[in-house]
Amino acid sequence: MKNTLPASTAFRFVLVLGIANLFADLNYEGARSSTGQFLGTLGASAAVVGFTAGLGELLGYALRSVSGIISDRTGKYWIVTIVGYVINMLAVPALALAGNWPFAAGLIIAERTGRAIRKPATEAMLSFAGKQIGHGWVFGLNEALDQTGATIGPLVLAFVLFRHGSYQNGFALLLIPALLAIAIVLIARYLFPNPEHLEVTESIAPEKFPRAFWLYIAANACIGAGFADFALIAFHFQKTAAVATNLIPVYYAVAMAMGALGALIFGKLFDKIGLAVVVAVFFLSSFFAPLVFLGTGWIALAGMALWGIGMGAQGSLLNALISGVVHARKRSTAFGVFDTGFGIAWFLGSWLMGVLYQRSIVAVIIFSVAIQLVALPIFLFAKKSAQR
Repeated sequence: MKNTLPASTAFRFVLVLGIANLFADLNYEGARSSTGQFLGTLGASAAVVGFTAGLGELLGYALRSVSGIISDRTGKYWIVTIVGYVINMLAVPALALAGNWPFAAGLIIAERTGRAIRKPATEAMLSFAGKQIGHGWVFGLNEALDQTGATIGPLVLAFVLFRHGSYQNGFALLLIPALLAIAIVLIARYLFPNPEHLEVTESIAPEKFPRAFWLYIAANACIGAGFADFALIAFHFQKTAAVATNLIPVYYAVAMAMGALGALIFGKLFDKIGLAVVVAVFFLSSFFAPLVFLGTGWIALAGMALWGIGMGAQGSLLNALISGVVHARKRSTAFGVFDTGFGIAWFLGSWLMGVLYQRSIVAVIIFSVAIQLVALPIFLFAKKSAQR
């Protein structure tokens, strides 16, 4: 059976949805560049910041298993996606109303929950386009647009702070990209009502996921456990004065820009070279911790660049890997389960690093680098398993 929609349609679909994600990331990544220090100004401790960030990511990833299953079983990818976008987008500007850290923490968690609802369905729809134009390129382009928005968002917050505005002023301003993101998603739904037609398959989906999928989950979990949340990094920058407060969002913007550039380059390379790109990128990005937690100025900025490259790779290259080993009709479920494993590991790792931070920064660095390097041989084992 031939695909019912041409490659040009696949590209346009990825581009439109990517633009929606650009505004979405501008919204919530703009806020995330400042939530760590914002919680600090409301009286939260390092442990609270680490716990809030970790719990938000835990729920933001754990709930993806549920939304992924619902999307695959009902086939209502767009409905699930739209509901998730609405919650995800509107929780951020609501931070402008927060006057204490428990309320702010609740909104941070709500934002992650909305993203959890929409993410598996969105990734599944994007993966359908990858059959024709390459999974690496699809997720690389989408991630590049994501990270472009994530670069602009922190700069908006930085500008507000530079002009002596409050964090609440910055969060309120983010209502504009929030509404644009929702509007473009609705337009995408109108223009491309059936993206699953981009990849038509006659084969029946297997009941179980392949062994390679579970190995990729293990590798992804190791990366997540060692990947310090930016809330903790920002808290460190502010506490030690390693980076000026009004420059912290700029550092985050640089990280996002590197993630965008890396996603485009590495996505294309993945379609040509494969797993070798994944191993090389995560080996490089695993060394962000000593630069970020021990450095100042340009050294800390270099660490944030590596952190951004790792973030971009996690959102693009690993999705491309999963698309290559999981049947189309089970990908939303697969992405949900895959992200849940990452979220649980990120929660535990963030919490542990928040506790370790209060005792020894060196311990944080050793844990972060070591656990991420463990992922590399697991990726290689997974590739061998997939080739059998």
